[in-house]
Amino acid sequence: MPHRPSWDTYFMQIAHLVKTRATCPRRDVGAVIVRDKQIVCTGYNGAPSGLPHCPDDGDCNDWPKGCMRAGHCIRALHAEQNAILQAAKIGISCNGAAIYVTCQPCSGCAKMIINAGISRVIYEGAYPDDFTWELFRDAGTEVLRYVDGTVEPVEHSV
Repeated sequence: MPHRPSWDTYFMQIAHLVKTRATCPRRDVGAVIVRDKQIVCTGYNGAPSGLPHCPDDGDCNDWPKGCMRAGHCIRALHAEQNAILQAAKIGISCNGAAIYVTCQPCSGCAKMIINAGISRVIYEGAYPDDFTWELFRDAGTEVLRYVDGTVEPVEHSV
């Protein structure tokens, strides 16, 4: 019998597949919301539905053609936001779910994750936003980092 991946590896691999749909030229991120080992919704970073994607040509910082203003992308939604909003759009609760993300959530996404009722975050890559940890700590959200096929608790002092 072939080796079967752990559930954490399985869902993180799916998050990596989801990120291939990202339309942001700066960063590809994928998110998968899971409850009871079932996928609830997925999301990737990109422009809102029906709106033009971020430009592939030119500098992202070259506003108005680019999508950056004052150092922040103003066109794309983050993968976590898109997954949560997609679940809301089709009427599926995220309460008590886990979210697998290919990159650490930013503090804005952390607030949405908390308000959506997601209780467990498993992420892979780093992102420079330390306020995320304070939010998750205060909300009692379980945060794990996926490293080389295993999940490790995240210990951050804030």
